[in-house]
Amino acid sequence: MLSLRTKVVLSNMLSCLLAAMAGALVWLTLGDNSLWLAVLLMLAVCYFCSMWLTKRLSDSLQALEIGLLNFKDNDFSVSLHPYGEPQLDALVSLYNQASAKLRSERQFIYQRELMLDKVIQNSPNVMLLVDDSQRVIYANGAARHLFNHGVKVEGMLLPELIAILPEALKTALNSEQEGLFSMGSSSGDSIDENDVETWHISRGRFTQNNQQHHLILLKQLTKELNRQEVAVWKKVIRIISHELNNSVAPIASMVNSGRFLTQHLDNTKLQLIFDTIENRTSHLSQFISHYAQFAKLPLPQKQLIDWSKMTQQLAQQYPFQVLSALPQMPIKLDAVQLEQVLINLLKNAHESGADADSVALIFEDITHPVAGLLIKVNDQGSGMSSEVLSQALLPFYSTKQSGTGIGLPLCREIIEAHGGRISLQSRPEGGLSVKVWLPAQQS
Repeated sequence: MLSLRTKVVLSNMLSCLLAAMAGALVWLTLGDNSLWLAVLLMLAVCYFCSMWLTKRLSDSLQALEIGLLNFKDNDFSVSLHPYGEPQLDALVSLYNQASAKLRSERQFIYQRELMLDKVIQNSPNVMLLVDDSQRVIYANGAARHLFNHGVKVEGMLLPELIAILPEALKTALNSEQEGLFSMGSSSGDSIDENDVETWHISRGRFTQNNQQHHLILLKQLTKELNRQEVAVWKKVIRIISHELNNSVAPIASMVNSGRFLTQHLDNTKLQLIFDTIENRTSHLSQFISHYAQFAKLPLPQKQLIDWSKMTQQLAQQYPFQVLSALPQMPIKLDAVQLEQVLINLLKNAHESGADADSVALIFEDITHPVAGLLIKVNDQGSGMSSEVLSQALLPFYSTKQSGTGIGLPLCREIIEAHGGRISLQSRPEGGLSVKVWLPAQQS
């Protein structure tokens, strides 16, 4: 099998031979006066024969050139066909393999970028990318909701963007430091300074296209800290409940056995002892069951809520006034769990010393920054001090003599299981306002 180089050399030799034969034929036929014509004919025959014999090589090289130019333009869609020349076909095969590999790699990178963008856009952490001039280059969904009510912020200047933000957040963004800071939580369109949230800010920088970029990450730690704290409490409750149940059950059984064995005795003091033990074990069982309800809260069974029916059922237990229209936004919630939350909140409002007529329920459909429902339970009772407000949602904390400290933590656990949040705030005119925010679209 001749190599491509050998074939080219032989083609040139054949072209020269044919040209010489054509020139000699003209010169011998027409004589010495036709020498110039013979030379021109020789050159023409040599040129056209060389062009014809190397046409396949020229076409293949031109196709390779076009393909490589496409590579330069990031176009990997072109494939070449074989030419029947082993060495050229080997080049064509390598080109096609490289093209297929690059197409596959680009598709993989594209899919990975889509997945990464999806993850970043749906991340609850705030991500902001700015250049040296403090102009926003990229922001994820959480950043748009925090800074601009969900509206696009790319192209805006960071100082203008943070001008109306809470002072603590503005200070953290203007500073070059990393670490923790606290600010009031956002409920709908407002900032609740009494419900403090803990955030962490971190920074990074990198160079791209010879330009310096700054990456700002904000992570809300309040929910994570609360989740870990509640998880510890739940574990403690399960252990205590298990041990107490192991003791209460045998005691109750021994009381019944004692009653049976002494039923023929007419001893009132003995019956009083049995009654006391039975009452205390029954009370202890109920006490344990209340805590077990908090430790073993089932997952919400969500469905559309009939607000008219629910408010009527609630009013039969604790009277209140509805000071707004009922919610119009379709939202799926666990009706049983939500009713338990509202019963606890209305019960607390009535036990705060407020008149029954002053207890109010207010509904508000929220569209920005995240669509959802805001429920307020207001009263004009004695209210709470700042110290009590800071601890009211902690398990086992109660200011009531007979309180278990489970009511409000159970409310928070139910609301957070729905993806929402609960906050308590003293009212300027006196009393307490409990705000429950529930997102319309829950994960």
